[in-house]
Amino acid sequence: MSGDVQGVGFRYFVLKRVQKITHIKGYVRNRRDGRVEVYAEGHEIQLVELEAALRQGPQYSSVSGVEVIPESPTGQHPDFRITF
Repeated sequence: MSGDVQGVGFRYFVLKRVQKITHIKGYVRNRRDGRVEVYAEGHEIQLVELEAALRQGPQYSSVSGVEVIPESPTGQHPDFRITF
């Protein structure tokens, strides 16, 4: 995600949304360039729901773009977490 997405609780917002959706595995992290990166594996309908939440963002964020890059699941993530 790009825009005003760091310093506004975006990673915790994503983690809470994923916990509500369930069965999504992966991570969310801040990038050095000011964007937030989310890697998510799950069922398509759950990923679509997560993408919609990412486009909205938390209260004090201003999301200007979400880039979706389809990839094959790796199965390397046992859960969803915030990484640094």
